[in-house]
Amino acid sequence: MTNSLIIALDYPNLKEAKKFLKHFDEPLYVKVGMELYMQEGANVISYLKDAGHQVFLDLKLHDIPTTVERTMAVLGHLDVDMINVHAQGGFDMMYRASIAFKAANQNGKIIAVTQLTSFDEKTMQKEQQTSLSMTDSVLHYAKLAYKAGLDGVVSSPLESRLIHNEITEDFLTVTPGIRLTDNRSDDQVRVVTPERARLLTSDYIVVGRPITESDNPRSAYHHIKQLWEGK
Repeated sequence: MTNSLIIALDYPNLKEAKKFLKHFDEPLYVKVGMELYMQEGANVISYLKDAGHQVFLDLKLHDIPTTVERTMAVLGHLDVDMINVHAQGGFDMMYRASIAFKAANQNGKIIAVTQLTSFDEKTMQKEQQTSLSMTDSVLHYAKLAYKAGLDGVVSSPLESRLIHNEITEDFLTVTPGIRLTDNRSDDQVRVVTPERARLLTSDYIVVGRPITESDNPRSAYHHIKQLWEGK
């Protein structure tokens, strides 16, 4: 199964996630974030995989290399399709995380968060005390992740084309911050529409509220999917 639209299951527990998934009669690619995973643990992954869904486990691990390496060795056995760390943890952390994860899960993808899409350039520069532009910072972390052997990065769609041009087209860009023109942006700052994300060469888009808060989630999903695929 290949599906480059990932639905963010940003729910507090598995009961609420199941309620949402009842709207669908097809396999999906879904994201399990920190809130849902911390509440349910590996049970939520098992449930989703048994139901035929692909899973992106979005924990953004960021700690000393040994701790992340050991954690990835455990998470690798969950059979998730994608997982992530935070690139600000550094080269050694990312390298060791990748080795540990792929030793247990040869088919899974491991990616790194560059800059959160809740950051604009001014906030990033002020709070991280850097003079780099947002674009240069994202590209720096993307190159570091590539050298560490990761499969791609999480960025906004605004940086996707540059990452592909500067590194390689095969280096994945997984991009949240997707909104329809009439959606509010919520806590996302660097947001684009599905159509623009496609034109900006994103490999995956991650969509949450425009689908999960819709009165008709299945219809919203297929509408956004058509926009994303250019149909």
